[in-house]
Amino acid sequence: MIIQLESKITEQAKAKLLEKIKETGYKTSEVRTQFRSYLVATGSKEFDIRSIGNLPGVADIHRVSDPYKLVSRKWKVEDTVIDLGDGVVIRRGDLAMMAGPCSIESEEQVLKTINHLKDNGLSIMRGGVYKPRSSPYSFRGLGIDGLKMWHDLAQENGIKIITEVMHTEQIEEMYPYVDIFQVGARNAQNFNLLDALGQVDKPVMLKRGMSGTIEELLQAAEYVFSNGNEKILLCERGIRTYETASRNTFDINAIPILKDKSHLPVIADPSHGIGIRSYVEPVALAAVMAGADGVIVEVHETPERAASDGQQTLDFEEAGRLYGKMRGVMKIRNS
Repeated sequence: MIIQLESKITEQAKAKLLEKIKETGYKTSEVRTQFRSYLVATGSKEFDIRSIGNLPGVADIHRVSDPYKLVSRKWKVEDTVIDLGDGVVIRRGDLAMMAGPCSIESEEQVLKTINHLKDNGLSIMRGGVYKPRSSPYSFRGLGIDGLKMWHDLAQENGIKIITEVMHTEQIEEMYPYVDIFQVGARNAQNFNLLDALGQVDKPVMLKRGMSGTIEELLQAAEYVFSNGNEKILLCERGIRTYETASRNTFDINAIPILKDKSHLPVIADPSHGIGIRSYVEPVALAAVMAGADGVIVEVHETPERAASDGQQTLDFEEAGRLYGKMRGVMKIRNS
């Protein structure tokens, strides 16, 4: 059960409300976000929720049976809108396209990528400055200095930044230079990190774990929301199966299912989803047709020279064609 509180609820009214909920045998947790305050009540006893909904200080009340309550569509029918400022918005009915290299490598590379994005009408650049790599000998990013350099160039050109955070200790130093914090698949159930990101006032994109279920992704989002941050994006990036023909198995089913179960925007990552450059385009187009609110792809001027993940990275020409085709699919989807 989710109880949305009025903004000016008195302490006396809240105490009476909590006492009434206690009488039903339900346990409550208070959640305060950037936008409003809630009481999340859990229990199994059946009762008429109007007995609580009619109390002073209650703005709205909903019965939600899902274990992930705050991110469930059962109480919030309208879709969450992520506003990054300067007219850059991620919402249902539009297609947010995010592109950039797997790893930020140099100032020259950043400038070339920014120019590529601007030439193609994109406003969000992806890139990694802290890279979780399977091998300790692989390139692991330029760190905070690389992020500061990237941020300065992006700001000058009206480009927003999405990048991965790996540890709770990195959040504070990264905060001034990031527009969207990304939680990678390897940290999908790093609950300390999720708790900490729930306490920041910036959007968080959660990637599905490599072997994670849809419900586990939604539960990860619940951690962030319940700690106070409603600005959440869900990302399908492929899961690890017994199939060896591709890097991962992109779960196209997850997109309409997530949009049905949750009010949060759903982003598709076809680059990691299949891991093979020549197949990124058809997977991306399928994801758009399936209802994705955004697509994030890896792009590099010369993928063969990329510091990481070159095998799944599009060059500028390939990426430019893909943006146009995705816009074409959106016209069909919205017709």
